[in-house]
Amino acid sequence: MKKSHPRDLALGVLNQLTKQGFFLNDQLDRLFETHTYLDDRDKALINQLVQGVLRWRLRLDWIIGQAADSSLKKIHPLALNILRLACLQIFFLDKIPESAAVNEAVLQIKRKKLFHLAAFVNGLLRNLCRSKDRIAFPDKTRDKVRFLSVFYSYPEWLVQKWLAEFGMENCESLLAAGNQIPKTILRVHSLQISRDTFIQHLADQGTLAKPTQYSPMGVELVDFRGRVTELPGFKTGWFQVQDQAAQIAAYLLDPQPHEKVLDLCAGLGGKTSHLAQLMNEQGLIIALEPAWNRLKLQIQNNKRLHIRSVHPVQGDAIQAPFLFSKPFDKILIDAPCSGLGVIHRHPDAKWNRSAADLRLLPDFQNTFLHAAGALLRPGGKILYVTCTLNPEENERVIEHFLKTHKDFQLAPLKQTAPDWAKPLINENDFLQTFPSIHGMDGFFAALLIRE
Repeated sequence: MKKSHPRDLALGVLNQLTKQGFFLNDQLDRLFETHTYLDDRDKALINQLVQGVLRWRLRLDWIIGQAADSSLKKIHPLALNILRLACLQIFFLDKIPESAAVNEAVLQIKRKKLFHLAAFVNGLLRNLCRSKDRIAFPDKTRDKVRFLSVFYSYPEWLVQKWLAEFGMENCESLLAAGNQIPKTILRVHSLQISRDTFIQHLADQGTLAKPTQYSPMGVELVDFRGRVTELPGFKTGWFQVQDQAAQIAAYLLDPQPHEKVLDLCAGLGGKTSHLAQLMNEQGLIIALEPAWNRLKLQIQNNKRLHIRSVHPVQGDAIQAPFLFSKPFDKILIDAPCSGLGVIHRHPDAKWNRSAADLRLLPDFQNTFLHAAGALLRPGGKILYVTCTLNPEENERVIEHFLKTHKDFQLAPLKQTAPDWAKPLINENDFLQTFPSIHGMDGFFAALLIRE
């Protein structure tokens, strides 16, 4: 295979996302699988460039518009993405010299055979380098929605929504938090090694780590720039990459040894393996997932973690009542959602979601809850979890379920949750975490008990 420059590969990913709207992680995974010659440094640069442009796209477009003589709509789409990449490097990546960013952009234009645009790109970028400290943004006092949208690079519909729900100060904090580079958080596999021992192993290998504030098995890597797959204990199953908020879910469901548990939307199985860990590998866990590629990765990961109590099943959550004949003691629903609580991890979610999507999702989530209710034994528990901050997908879904299922009630998590988790439980007995407040993914969880 002919070797391509990392900046050209990053440009290719952005062009594909612009044309076809694929999800970023899928695009990057395919790219790295097919370009095996890329080393870790190249992959890191590609990831930084693509994620950076998606994170700051609206602000980058505003900046480009300050120097362009015509509307951005009149700029060739490929040239516009080249300009976005260059502006990201000029305005946000201090380690890349401005001259290098400009020169690489001009070379990219020429490699794409757009020779007639080379002078335009060169002139516009050099003009921005000279005036980078004088960029004017929309007036915050006259049009706060427009200012917040451009300055923090979010669609206006989402800014308006968060302003209405959280107020100016909390909205701005959320927008800023969504643009932060996410922390690398691990969950220690306590059946293999203790947290303190694992942290010491990391220190011995030159990796600084510390316990997380909330999760008892969480570890935060400090200023980590390497690959987690190269850390001590990865191949032997000492840990799983998992944010604190996701770790907390399994503790709230509190699965016990010898119980029968269903993970209704298992995905890659991060929470599933944690359930097995908390059950001391004693009991039965069914991990339901419709996509075979995800199920395959889940099986591989369980093997790495030496998890044997999880039984993967390919199937759709909505059809679950027809797949299983006996009821479960506990059910986890990690519901598909808008992902507005993890924008810092998936910046493409800003542009892949719309207000219309948010109106459609609760119907699917209600269907999943209904399916789970039919499979739960009396006295059993369902934990409903999302990684969104949207009340329509969170509180409203739970309210609707309780109105239509009179044999269920909301568990008093404020009383029953582990002491370390109680600060994260709100006055309505819901788990609610915010990136801007708690420094972790934005999660919601509700525990339901069948009478």
